[in-house]
Amino acid sequence: MPLQFVYCNQDFVADVHRCSGNRLGSPATKFDTTVQAGWTDRMNRGLFRYHLGDLQTRILPGPHGFVAQLNIERGIERRKPQEILSIQQEFNVKQFNFNKVNPEEIIAEMIKVVEGGNEKRELHELCRMVVLVNVSPLEFGHCLLVPDPSSCFPQVMTSFAIQAGVESVLLSSDPGFRVGFNSLGAFASVNHLHLHGYYLDHELKIESMPVKPLVPEKGFYRLLGFPAGFLFYTESERVEKVAEAICQVTDFLVDRNIAHNLFVTRGCPPCDRPQNGKDHCSRKGVRIAVWPRTACFGAKDESAFNVALCELAGHLPFKNRKDYELTSEKGVMDIIQKYLLPDSEFHTLEQHLTRHLMDLSPLDFNAFSNPVLIN
Repeated sequence: MPLQFVYCNQDFVADVHRCSGNRLGSPATKFDTTVQAGWTDRMNRGLFRYHLGDLQTRILPGPHGFVAQLNIERGIERRKPQEILSIQQEFNVKQFNFNKVNPEEIIAEMIKVVEGGNEKRELHELCRMVVLVNVSPLEFGHCLLVPDPSSCFPQVMTSFAIQAGVESVLLSSDPGFRVGFNSLGAFASVNHLHLHGYYLDHELKIESMPVKPLVPEKGFYRLLGFPAGFLFYTESERVEKVAEAICQVTDFLVDRNIAHNLFVTRGCPPCDRPQNGKDHCSRKGVRIAVWPRTACFGAKDESAFNVALCELAGHLPFKNRKDYELTSEKGVMDIIQKYLLPDSEFHTLEQHLTRHLMDLSPLDFNAFSNPVLIN
C-alpha cells in the first residue's frame, strides 16, 4: 500500500518570493518533504537508470537567460520512446505503461480532501494521483504525476490532471518546483496520461514574461516573447475554473491534431510590460504556458537537445558536452523555431482560441486541415 499524501486547499502556499533571481530559503512543506525524501531514498537504493549528481550548469549569454545543463546519461540511458503515430492515438495495454513499473518506484498517492461544513470528504474516485520517480531524471526530484493509472488514460490532458498539476505547484514552498506535459507528437515518450514534476534552482524568463490579454476573465493571455505561445494565470482560489479553460484549449488542439507542450511554474501576475522590484519577485500565483507546435513523429532527434516542455520554458538539458559548451542563444533559438507553428498559423489559432473561450462561433479553420509535420 503506497504512502498516502492527503491535502486540502488550506495547504496551499499563498506566496513565495524570489530575490536576485534565486529562491529564498522557505521552510519545506509536507509536499516538498514527501517528494524529496522519497526521491532521494529511491536514488540511494539504486532504482534509477543512472545516479544523478549536481549537474554542470551555465546560463547562456543573452536576454533569454537560457539555463543549460549537461545531462549526458539521460540521453543514453532513458527508455526507448514508444512509436507514436497520432496525437489521438489510443492507449495500448501491450506497450509499456505505468501499471507495469516496479511498485517501489511509487513515492505516494496524492488524495485531495474537500472540506464543507463540519465534514471532510476524500475524493478518491475523482482525485487519485500517483507520484512515482522518473528513473531517467532531468533534475533533482524528477517525478511523474499519473492520474489513476488503472484507468489507462491515453496521453491527452484532462481537467483533473492539470488541476492536480497546478495544485502540486501551490503545495510547494519552492518556486523552483515545476510541472509539465508533453502531448503525443510533442516528445511524449509513453502513451499513458502523466505529467512531469521536478525542481530547478534557477529563475526562468517564463516566470515574468510580459503578456497580452486575450480572455483575461478566464486567465488567458498571449506570451509577448520567444517562444510564441499562450499563458494562463491563476491564484489558489481559481484553480478549478482555470484548469477547465486550459482543457478547452488542449481539447481544441487535440481535435485538430495540433501537438502541444505545457509548463506550470510559480510566476508574476500577468502584465503587458516587464516588471521590476517587488512585483517581479512575487510568486503569489501560477503561470501555465501552452505552446502549440509542429508535430514530430518517428525517431526525429536533435543532437543537442529535444524540444519539449522544459526546453520551451528555457531549461535546456544537453545530451553532449560539445553542444553544451559551444551552443549560443541564437543557436538555441534556431533549433526551437523549427518546432513552432509558422506565424500566420499561430495568429489564426489565437483568433480561434479566443473566440472558443468566449463561447462565440468558430471561424473557418481550413488553415489547420493539414497541420505541418516534421518527419
